[in-house]
Amino acid sequence: MIEIIQIPLLSDNYSYVIIDKNTKITGCIDPSVAKDIVEVLKNKGIDLDFVLNTHHHQDHVGGNQELKEIYNCKIIGSYSDQNRIPGIDIKLKEDEEFNIGESIFKIIDTPGHTIGHICFYFEDQNLLFCGDTIFSLGCGRLFEGSYEQMTESILKIRSLPDCTKIYCGHEYTESNAKFAEFLDSRDDLLKNKISNIKKDRLKSKPTVPTTLKEEKMLNPFMKFDNQEYLDSIKLKNISNVENFKTIRMMKDNF
Repeated sequence: MIEIIQIPLLSDNYSYVIIDKNTKITGCIDPSVAKDIVEVLKNKGIDLDFVLNTHHHQDHVGGNQELKEIYNCKIIGSYSDQNRIPGIDIKLKEDEEFNIGESIFKIIDTPGHTIGHICFYFEDQNLLFCGDTIFSLGCGRLFEGSYEQMTESILKIRSLPDCTKIYCGHEYTESNAKFAEFLDSRDDLLKNKISNIKKDRLKSKPTVPTTLKEEKMLNPFMKFDNQEYLDSIKLKNISNVENFKTIRMMKDNF
């Protein structure tokens, strides 16, 4: 089992320190800056063994080199994106597994936000660290990948067990909720979710993690093939890709 320490960085990023409870082997997911990560590690009295990067954007890899210099840790990233991950040592491909102590994660390729985006899936513990592929009530912008790739990536995530906890890279939930409500203001479950989001954010509490079950019910980008939902937002059911593309373009212009 792993202990997860969620660390807010920059204006709205999240990094995660993960500690295998039995071995104390430790990783850090998507460190945008090193300083706050170092402080957490010092407070816990532990070193850092691995950095895990979901993708190459600076707000997810900015702390790589400094952490490597301090801890001599190994940096893990996508094999296909190895030329853009600073300091990368371990290059993993789709379905490959890796151990953080006794905790095992599997790589899920999720291109779309970037071409080389990956997620880290701890199947035995029902945990997914998904970077900027899926957010609570949203999904990442398509900076490099195609609509076809992002649709397939979301379908991969959607196929995981409903109890999977989703740890994403940003606190975007309140903003995403406004778009979800714009599309379907009559959804009572969504209304209740938005009420809870507002309460949490007023107290500066994180809205992450979320669960896959909740995202499948409320996230517009998880429902591009749900006929009842498409009817409710008056969107013609053309195909998975075209439906997703339409919703994504609406969000981009929202």
